[in-house]
Amino acid sequence: MWHTEVRRHTRHNFVVNVLDGAFFGLGLGFASTVTVIPLFINSLTDSRLLIGLIASLHVIGWQLPQLLTAGRVARLRRYKPMVLWMTIQERWPFYGLALVALLVPTLGKDWSLPLAFVLVAWHSLGGGLTATAWQSMIGKIMPAERIGTFFGTQSAAANLLASGSAVVAGFLLFTVAPPYNFALCFLLTGVFMTLSFGFLAMTREPEHPVAQAGDSGHAAWGQMVAILRRDANFRWYVVARMLSQVAWMAISFYTVYAVTRFGMSEEAVGVLTGLLMLVQALANPILGWMGDRWGHRTIYVLGALMMTASAVLALLAPEAGWLYAAFALAGSANAVLWSIAMSFTLEFGVGQEKPLYIGLANTLVAPVTLVAPVIGGGLADAFGFHVPFLLSVLAGLATAFLLNFVVRDPRQRLVETLPTPLVAPLPGE
Repeated sequence: MWHTEVRRHTRHNFVVNVLDGAFFGLGLGFASTVTVIPLFINSLTDSRLLIGLIASLHVIGWQLPQLLTAGRVARLRRYKPMVLWMTIQERWPFYGLALVALLVPTLGKDWSLPLAFVLVAWHSLGGGLTATAWQSMIGKIMPAERIGTFFGTQSAAANLLASGSAVVAGFLLFTVAPPYNFALCFLLTGVFMTLSFGFLAMTREPEHPVAQAGDSGHAAWGQMVAILRRDANFRWYVVARMLSQVAWMAISFYTVYAVTRFGMSEEAVGVLTGLLMLVQALANPILGWMGDRWGHRTIYVLGALMMTASAVLALLAPEAGWLYAAFALAGSANAVLWSIAMSFTLEFGVGQEKPLYIGLANTLVAPVTLVAPVIGGGLADAFGFHVPFLLSVLAGLATAFLLNFVVRDPRQRLVETLPTPLVAPLPGE
């Protein structure tokens, strides 16, 4: 059976996919959506609303397309071909950003700004078009009892290297004359993401049987509607994820807040981003391991409380030194929002319904993801940063409450179904 072949390649797939994430993170540190890209956009416009939109584009691009591809993914016998084709779309735009940055003196800000936004949006949408197939592939090739550990290890490798490249990016922004500083950062991102693609392509994924492979996309949409109608626990989980996007919104304003309120240099901001990613790297495998053993819901609650504490520190900071603690807590919270949230989502649904749950869990929160930072930027423009930070605090507390007291942990049901194949067996198996 294909399950046996998957188990035989677990170690290989673990290694190559961790390396994929590591080099992806190494590249992304040079073009961080928390620092480098916002600073690049800030060099083209002084609108805080547009700077806040960068964070929205990054996350909504990841979330929104997942529901659109879920039906197709549910009918695939192998996820890897779709993953490879779609992930190209999230990697090449950085070469385009390098070119735009280099040509800013020629194109002018009026042309450079929209081109930069198009490329950032393309990168983000490419990630979203890849996401459902990629998560489904990981859920297939990794044993269920090691999902949290895998996501934690991969994220740790990505963030550890990203923390170093973020510091180097801050040094480049400070020492290399514009526009060559931004162009060099984006070029390095493209190169390292190309290397990560090579490791991803080495994934070994056998074919799995798919029941009713000829079903149309319309049938998948009907299944998704049925899931929302019958699974009240999943609906509350989606609400909690919506609130979490508001809670984590404050992070997108931390760097601009550090520069505008405390006058921190680009180099110092690079160190702060490096700290955030370093803490995230250290927290990811620990929290993933804890989630595998004590439940991903419990760790998700802890992450919401850490994000709340981070926003409180930023809100009350009397001096720049407080931001180091705020960034460190945000790094731990980010580890939860990424690896723990994905691990927890994979506990909902079985068989061919799993990609549908993945798509629903991510796409339904996309409108909130888009609106929250934009509203936060508008509030910051009108009243100052304390208002969006306070909003993040309240949303973080609400997220923790829902996850702890309303959402039931589906882990036990998942464990009970582990002996059953995740998809219908072929005749004769």
